[in-house]
Amino acid sequence: MTKIIVLGLLAIFIISILGLHFVGKMSFYKITTRLFSAMTLGVLVFIVLFVVVKGAMSFKPSMLSLKYSTENLSMGPAIVTTLLTVVLSILLASPIGIFTAIFLVEYTRVENKLVRAIRLATETLAGIPSIVYGLFGMLFFGLKLKMGFSVISGVLTVSIMILPIIIRATEEALKSVHPSVRQGSLALGAGKLRTIFKVVLPIAIPGILSGIILSVGRVVGETAALMYTLGTATSLPTSLKSSSRTLALHMYVLSSEGKHVGEAYASGMVLLILVLIINWSSTKLANKLSEVE
Repeated sequence: MTKIIVLGLLAIFIISILGLHFVGKMSFYKITTRLFSAMTLGVLVFIVLFVVVKGAMSFKPSMLSLKYSTENLSMGPAIVTTLLTVVLSILLASPIGIFTAIFLVEYTRVENKLVRAIRLATETLAGIPSIVYGLFGMLFFGLKLKMGFSVISGVLTVSIMILPIIIRATEEALKSVHPSVRQGSLALGAGKLRTIFKVVLPIAIPGILSGIILSVGRVVGETAALMYTLGTATSLPTSLKSSSRTLALHMYVLSSEGKHVGEAYASGMVLLILVLIINWSSTKLANKLSEVE
């Protein structure tokens, strides 16, 4: 443990030194920005190395089995549930968030009461703690609508959670499109709706995908809201009404028991790798779409 911390601190120090390389006659502000940028990168490297090293020491191939048991403590069902929750919540929240942002940016030039109400709702949703979302999801989706602990209950809850992220990111992406682009399309005879979907949205896709990537990270790492709605069952979900657990919940439950801390580190390692893969794939997709457009 001590060796890992020392190696991490050494990595931060080396990266900080490399960040200051070739500073020459640069101003104090340039030196400062390089230094703290290098320190930020160093912290990321330290976290990744710490989790990967600790997780690799406890990882076993049997932990990827699709059938959980007290012997293998498999995270296979949790991985499947995580991917299912991410896909369904993004498919549900993205259209609502994107169309809300289109309405706010393209159709409401004047700040009227409706626009102010929508913006207030968005800001309020962004500031609500996840535990409150979990309580709401349990009382409304779980008890009132009789969904209980289920995948659909968890998906609906986290979909509400990520709405503000998608709305804000889409708003900024649409605002970044220069007005002359819209004016040129309208001048050529295209209608308002055609201009938005054929001209504006393709240019704004990279920014929209950035918000979706952030939303994916929020869903993957969520525990409090899903604990009250999705549940912590260890089995593989057979339907949307089944209870299960995501990888973050799996890691939390193992660590809270105190007997399987090593397996919790292994789950954290797989979770970290999964997030990196999702972010890398989404970035590649955004770049590819930008090149096509």
